[in-house]
Amino acid sequence: MSAVSHQEYDYDIVKICVVLSIILGLVGTFFGTFIASQLAWPALNFDNPYLSFGRFRPMHTNTVIFAFGGFMLYATAFYIVQRTCHVRIWSSKLAWAAIWLWLIGLVCALLTFPLGITQGKEYHEAEWWIDIILAVSWVLYSLNFIMTIKNRRTSHIYVALWFFLGMMFMVSYIFVFNGMALPVDMTFSYSAYAGVHDAMVQWWWGHNAVGFFLTAGFLGVMYYFVPKHVGRPIYSYRLSVVHFWSIMYLYVWVGAHHLQYTAIPDWTQSLGAGMSIALIFPSWGGMLNGMMTMSGSWHKLRTDPVMRFMIVALAFYGMSTFEGPLMAIKSVNALSHYTDWTVGHVHSGALGWNAMIAIAALYHMITYIWRPMYSVKLINVHFWIHTVGAVLYITAMWASGVLQGLMWRAFDDYGNLVYTFADSVAAMHPFYAMRTIGGALVTIGFGIMLYNLVKTLQAAKAEEGQQTAVASA
Repeated sequence: MSAVSHQEYDYDIVKICVVLSIILGLVGTFFGTFIASQLAWPALNFDNPYLSFGRFRPMHTNTVIFAFGGFMLYATAFYIVQRTCHVRIWSSKLAWAAIWLWLIGLVCALLTFPLGITQGKEYHEAEWWIDIILAVSWVLYSLNFIMTIKNRRTSHIYVALWFFLGMMFMVSYIFVFNGMALPVDMTFSYSAYAGVHDAMVQWWWGHNAVGFFLTAGFLGVMYYFVPKHVGRPIYSYRLSVVHFWSIMYLYVWVGAHHLQYTAIPDWTQSLGAGMSIALIFPSWGGMLNGMMTMSGSWHKLRTDPVMRFMIVALAFYGMSTFEGPLMAIKSVNALSHYTDWTVGHVHSGALGWNAMIAIAALYHMITYIWRPMYSVKLINVHFWIHTVGAVLYITAMWASGVLQGLMWRAFDDYGNLVYTFADSVAAMHPFYAMRTIGGALVTIGFGIMLYNLVKTLQAAKAEEGQQTAVASA
């Protein structure tokens, strides 16, 4: 059977997801910068409950993870599956239904959070009826992806598709099980679990929102776009398969490391720590696999800012997947738990790994489905602004977190605390101000990206108009 031509692929669904991802990336990072500034300058809460940190934070996390990250994953999944399977997407109608349901669910979540309507679960704050909308969208997305693979015109299923499949399967059932609730009305529900069980199920989901949504899916992005952009085959296909199966097996066990020194059984805490440490090996194998793919093409870093996004993203992936297992060790966790070190770790993965590989993939897709970017110089400016912003943010939180941990553990000769909690809060101010500057730079970077996209689309539309005029002449 002959392969489907480039023109026959359905790129319309990819295009809308790319645009939504970039717009919501700007919105989500703005929310993050706003709440970061509230911690540095509390007066910015304006004594208004609807603008308070507690209500705005889930707006930030849900927008950057499920809106920016989610639409990027929808775009890349539909883009990659068509190009690697050499077949048009199975159902365009289902694809559009999935996208609009995802958008509707996210808008409902963002409208209810400021009102205090929330389940109070990390990365799963939306109420039960919004969960249903998101779950239906995810099922339609997954079904369309699977059926496209089933109809493929190639004998082989490329490894990037396996990472997407793993993400789709794991996110589906963990999200549903964590969201099990007893509804009271549209604004309130009781969790189906209680006490320790609720905590364990929550962090089974909470860490695997990171482990599968933000890791497995984004690794699928890496395994396609790095070789494609560099123009070289993946360094070791065998290593990529080992990476996949190791990630699939190990990640489901590590959520308990969020609950060290709590009421959950000690063996569960130890199991979470042990599996976390084991994750270093496949994670670093994947990071090195991506970097070694660039061998022979390093000279392109001088002129290709998209490749710079990719290499720095891989470096952050390696760093954050070493830091996470380190923080899971009980003796280290005793210092880091509940401190800003955790925030620094999360954002080394989010701003460094997730955002930068996503941005690189989005720039790459824009070039192929529309036209070359309006300004390569602006991509370069975006790279440096984002990198500086991410480094400022992360280092501020590392320093803040270690200082917090040390101040909370400082005792005098009589066993009394040397510092009050208020003392530690006051000591954090310069670090929080530094974080706000870092977040603002990341937001500005997304603004530059959106401007570059708009100018690119305007140029593409002008070219299309010229071609139509020539054809009709």
